[in-house]
Amino acid sequence: MAALGALRTMTSTAGTSYTLIPNQKYRRSNRRSRQRCNILDTDSQSLSTLGYFKTLPLEIFQMVLNYLSVKDISTLSMVSKTISNRLINYISTPSGNRRLLLQDFHNLELPGKREGSYLLEHYKSLGLLLKRCTLLLPTKDRLKYIHKILSEVSCFKLNGCPSPLHCLGLQCYGVFLQILTAGWDELECHRVFNFLCELSNLPRKVQTVVSSKPGSARKLELRIRLYCRSVLLNHWIHRSDSAFWLTRILKPWPMVNQARLLYIIFGPKMIEGPTDETSLKGLADAIKLLYDTEASEWTADDVISLVDELSVVPREWLMENNARLLILSGNNICFTFMASKAVNGRAVELARLMVFLALVCEKDLYCMDWAVKMMQKVCKVFNTPGKRNNFLQCVENAFAHLIMDMLQAVLSGDRDEEDSSFLNLFHLVNTQASFHKEILYLTMGSNSNADRILAAGTQV
Repeated sequence: MAALGALRTMTSTAGTSYTLIPNQKYRRSNRRSRQRCNILDTDSQSLSTLGYFKTLPLEIFQMVLNYLSVKDISTLSMVSKTISNRLINYISTPSGNRRLLLQDFHNLELPGKREGSYLLEHYKSLGLLLKRCTLLLPTKDRLKYIHKILSEVSCFKLNGCPSPLHCLGLQCYGVFLQILTAGWDELECHRVFNFLCELSNLPRKVQTVVSSKPGSARKLELRIRLYCRSVLLNHWIHRSDSAFWLTRILKPWPMVNQARLLYIIFGPKMIEGPTDETSLKGLADAIKLLYDTEASEWTADDVISLVDELSVVPREWLMENNARLLILSGNNICFTFMASKAVNGRAVELARLMVFLALVCEKDLYCMDWAVKMMQKVCKVFNTPGKRNNFLQCVENAFAHLIMDMLQAVLSGDRDEEDSSFLNLFHLVNTQASFHKEILYLTMGSNSNADRILAAGTQV
């Protein structure tokens, strides 16, 4: 019995020790199993965000993407962060690059497509895709990643394409950037502009052309024109956005260089004779853009000074071209420009400009009463009757001098194939007649006694 009791005691002791040790091991293994469960939970959450794609190997997932349009892929990127990361990896692969970075920029007549519109639409969709894929990244990291993706496309670079006039690359880059940065705040857009300047070395290239003799760096001027217009300016919907980017291009430079740069980007090819309104429209639109309230960094004086500087870039303009640019720039800019000359006592120069405004109205078939009403408005700027009368006398003298100069050119017999000297005289004489006719209409219409006098004369 004693032995049996001892055996029971040993068994209970052994049983106690046996049950204690596994309990301790169980507690330790429980902690480890929890860690393993957390890892498995994380993996399962990551996989669960892939939806049905979690059953596909990565290679098959990327093969599926080849059957989706770029718009569909950009929509897919919004499903989850995990899918977005997979798409970022796909874009970086050689097959993703070949699929997404189309580079048929010089073949504008693609089969079944219309003049490269397919390429532009493709890069709009690509801009939206990369906008969504990089949504959670800081602006600096977004730009670095996007540059890494696009850096191999030579036609996206300022000096990258050997035939820039026949290339759609910069336009595709422009629509891509417009979609990418749409809705970004001003500070982020400043960073984008600085980033682009660093990549393209734009400030140094601008410094080269604005400090050199006009025409001495024509190829570089052309590349700057194409890059600024196609990448930075042409694709914005809202005028405030266009004003922002144009301001970024111009503002770092002194006024004289701003005028030169504005001419490089928008100006017509300078010719010896008058240019047409189509050639000046881009320049006039840019001036109106800076004058509007959307361009908060520009004052009216800034814009008028810029217009004044433009009149000698790249060399002194014909007065007719000056007048045509002012008319295209709109009533407010035209009047403000003329009023500044009136205030500064430049009556002779102002009178000559007034004659050419009337001449442009005659040539381009604008209403002549506009020119008369503009002169009437300018007359009110002169603070004394004497100054106003002097200005009116200067207008008449300007008409007389110009007619005599043109008549002398006709009598000299130096005529070209188009007989332009006689044609110019013809237009100027017609201008003077139409201008004074409108003045008579205005004067007689405002005189309450005129009708009564004429009526009395008729009765007699």
